[in-house]
Amino acid sequence: MEENVEIKPAYLLKLYITGASPNSIKAVNNIKVICEKYLQHRYNLEIVDVYQEPQVAKTEQLVALPLLIRLFPLPVRRLIGNMSNTHKVLEGLELPETKNTF
Repeated sequence: MEENVEIKPAYLLKLYITGASPNSIKAVNNIKVICEKYLQHRYNLEIVDVYQEPQVAKTEQLVALPLLIRLFPLPVRRLIGNMSNTHKVLEGLELPETKNTF
């Protein structure tokens, strides 16, 4: 008898953006490329537009956007900017700079 086992992603990420601003679009595109290259199928990325959900900015105490928050693995890490510097993003997420070979 097979069990249905839910596999949880190794990384839980939230990216807060401000609508379709150039920096927001860059951040979304850049983090998607980084996740696919370095975390293939081992991540869950949620994108939150604070223009669509303005209460989030207050409850999450957001001070600068775009903002990427690594919720898991702990400790929580925060990265500000358009995620264009792959080296800095990988460093902030505490990921090795070698491409995922899974």
